[in-house]
Amino acid sequence: MSVKQIAAAALAVMMVGQGMAGAQPKGEVQGSALEHTPSSSAAVVEGANLALPSAMTGTGAFFGKWRDRPSTLRPGPVVLFLHGSSGLKLAAIEEWQKWLSGLGIASVAPDSFALPDRLSYSSPIDKKTYERIHALRASEVRLTLEALRRTDWADPQRLVLAGTSEGATTVARNGDEAFAARLIYSWSCEDNYFVEAHGTRVLVEQPVLNVISSSDPFFSTSNAWLGNANARGNCAAALASARHAIVALVPGASHTLINSPYVRAITRGFLDVALARP
Repeated sequence: MSVKQIAAAALAVMMVGQGMAGAQPKGEVQGSALEHTPSSSAAVVEGANLALPSAMTGTGAFFGKWRDRPSTLRPGPVVLFLHGSSGLKLAAIEEWQKWLSGLGIASVAPDSFALPDRLSYSSPIDKKTYERIHALRASEVRLTLEALRRTDWADPQRLVLAGTSEGATTVARNGDEAFAARLIYSWSCEDNYFVEAHGTRVLVEQPVLNVISSSDPFFSTSNAWLGNANARGNCAAALASARHAIVALVPGASHTLINSPYVRAITRGFLDVALARP
């Protein structure tokens, strides 16, 4: 092998190892809308997936849309869940909400795609567009929280904010003291291709659970185009000052891991403690 061939081979190894330009694929974008209109703001909540345990309905468990909810409900804890970039069409979300209802916990998952022509993508795309998506998702937290506050059944002392992937980025950035706890699935709370800066908010006394695959295809170092050579692939560093934070890494898990038996067990134990706190 010539000196030139050796140098070329060494450069190729560096590019793969460091995720340099050339290793990064080109993402795609469909749609263009990234700000809710008055009508879509209402539809975000009206078309939300709602799961209610039998303890709150007084009869059997309910799973359907917010607009079709029973007229009379008993108070109980509620999880506000933000879906990922696939939207509510991901079957795992319905499965997870039904599981939560079996624990006696209601959940509402607002529909970000209630916005006509809502932008969707395959990663990676530019950070400016990602940040506009994150702003859209933050507005959906406000809209859904306002709707919950207008009910007489969402216990204001036992509201939990949760999300996965795209939705989890918004959860990590949320500093609203209205929530008793937060659940951050499949997001690492680190600077990378997905954000201008991770912007994780820490409320020192608020319980937070972060669960992510140790080989997450988007936010761990297994992603060659992650864009952060010093990444750890989890929220431990960002949550270091939180007194009640738990970070769990699941080796070999997929990006969508909310229904793993072990992840469910961790989630259940966390919620048992977090929702029992005075």
